[in-house]
Amino acid sequence: MLFSKPVELPTADTALPGRDLPIPTAERHFVTDRALKPPYPDGFEVIDFGMGCFWGAERVFWKMDGVWVTAVGYGGGLTPNPTYEEVCSGRTGHTELVRVVFDPSRVSLAELLKTFWESHDPTQGMRQGNDRGTQYRSAIYVTHPEHRASVGASREAYQAALQSSGRAAGITTEIADAGPFYFAEDYHQQYLAKNPGGYCGVGGTGVSCPMPAAS
Repeated sequence: MLFSKPVELPTADTALPGRDLPIPTAERHFVTDRALKPPYPDGFEVIDFGMGCFWGAERVFWKMDGVWVTAVGYGGGLTPNPTYEEVCSGRTGHTELVRVVFDPSRVSLAELLKTFWESHDPTQGMRQGNDRGTQYRSAIYVTHPEHRASVGASREAYQAALQSSGRAAGITTEIADAGPFYFAEDYHQQYLAKNPGGYCGVGGTGVSCPMPAAS
């Protein structure tokens, strides 16, 4: 059953006001004990992925070799420092994100993008599986301007793969420069490590095709 949640983004006039100060969250990664927040090691890079429920999305990435740390949070919206309940209301404009901090000498952006596309269905608009609402939309927010070309090329490659496989659906993934990333509450961080039997809506439900060369 699809839950009844807004599927249209709020405007600046209808978005919740939020707050001036960040909400409390964890300081360290539950699995690796590394700091969730910057500063990160020199030379490491950051990218934010929205793939539906962020619990499962985060676990996909923290297991990858070359990923230094992951964290879940909210981005792409209007309300400053939102709570989970506010994001769930559909009145903040945010989507659930996993922040991936990686060592590009050990794992490439292309490998991360391959995992992104192939771990969820990027054609569903404001939902992912049975999770319905603006917070579940597919998104990639880049923190390095030079990443935009590679991200755009990968989107085109996966769209071509969909078409060649006979699927008419178009990719709806939002691609943009990263705005503010608001760290989610402590209990959301590395949720599936703390709750191994917890819900996970992310898996091998995406599309598969050869990745373009990184640029």
